[in-house]
Amino acid sequence: MPIQTVNPATGELIRSFPELTPDEIEEKLALAHRVAPVWRATPIEQRCEVVRRAGQILERRKQDYGRIMTLEMGKPIASAIAEAVKCATVCAYYAEHAPQFLADEPVAAKNERSFVAFEPLGVVLAVMPWNFPFWQVMRFAAPALCAGNVGLLKHASNVPECALALEQLFEEAGAPGGVFQTLLIGSGAVEGVLSDPRVAAATLTGSEGAGRSVASIAGQHIKKTVLELGGSDPFIVMPSADLDAAVQTAVTARTINNGQSCIAAKRFIVHDSIADRFIERFVERMRSLVVGDPMDEHTNIGPLATAQIRDDLHDQVLRSVNAGARLMLGGAPRGGAGYYYEPTVLADVPRHAAAMREETFGPVAAIARARDVDEAIAIANDTPFGLGAAAWTRDANEIERFARGLAAGCVFINGMVASDARFPFGGVKASGYGRELSGFGIREFVNIKSIRIFAER
Repeated sequence: MPIQTVNPATGELIRSFPELTPDEIEEKLALAHRVAPVWRATPIEQRCEVVRRAGQILERRKQDYGRIMTLEMGKPIASAIAEAVKCATVCAYYAEHAPQFLADEPVAAKNERSFVAFEPLGVVLAVMPWNFPFWQVMRFAAPALCAGNVGLLKHASNVPECALALEQLFEEAGAPGGVFQTLLIGSGAVEGVLSDPRVAAATLTGSEGAGRSVASIAGQHIKKTVLELGGSDPFIVMPSADLDAAVQTAVTARTINNGQSCIAAKRFIVHDSIADRFIERFVERMRSLVVGDPMDEHTNIGPLATAQIRDDLHDQVLRSVNAGARLMLGGAPRGGAGYYYEPTVLADVPRHAAAMREETFGPVAAIARARDVDEAIAIANDTPFGLGAAAWTRDANEIERFARGLAAGCVFINGMVASDARFPFGGVKASGYGRELSGFGIREFVNIKSIRIFAER
């Protein structure tokens, strides 16, 4: 895939970038390797101050950064600006809490001074996707840099301007040259970088296929990886729920980021006794969404990021209808320029249909019915994925059943699944392994070292 900025709202090519040559890749690897021990030896308070300043720049320039995101991948401008602000919050969070998370932990032992230390691994390769082009990078970079690691970013090929802006961000924040670098390379060059002995570990957010590839390469070289992959999150609604609130949140949860989010609700599992009312209200709200220019602050749904994503989504819709799903709304690409897809609702979707078995990236909702709590949980867990899950109920027993019974990295009751710097984020099954964010996330790329100093005898 060429490295270029294409406006998905128009299909217009804005700018192309040459891939780094092998010699240029070597220069960046060598620089990262040289600066790694310097950054590691920098007091954590100073490292955190660089990350804090990066957050302040993100907040100050949120409008500019938002426009870059919207131009390259099509998210509505208000959402793009909010993403920049969220990135500022994760910087502030780790700048404040990293020293505590990484402080030596004493272990009581007789006749010795013993403790656990947390030391950086070194150079970490981050392979990142286009759908949240700032947030998914910063939720890695903020903790990794605070911990004393050095970052190499291989961003998605359709968001090169975002990738370069992030490199410049850390330079302006005062990070020494080489502490955070962008590699403008295609996917074919990832193996060579990850295999290089100067790279200690890797993190990837992306598709299941990309995760398998990176994990395989890293495994051959015995390198640590964290993978955050796809999701097909269930959104369960039971009879005791506030139906209006559930419907309103369901629409937002399905269409956030034009429906292109790993933790977007995708499979709506509704108790049979309220399913008809839910479908009617859900369709009404989906129909009212404004589809249009993502630079317009009144737009709810912008274009999908690429023509291929749009075409793949349409194929999933057609296969789901052929499998027996009822098409209630939409179901087709929008005519004209750009990679738009109409907000779409599929009802009574069979469990074997594409919209229930595969991750759908776009504004397409699949609705299924459940007779009771047991069937709702069974349908929700009948998926290769396990990233997030939501359930709506006021019944105390049901709340406990869903909280404990849903197979996911995070479960939200009466709320929308979202990432938050205070909580660990990641999945199970084909959604990946490892955790980002919180104290768990910052410890993913450190050497957890046991140190025991015995008294002389």
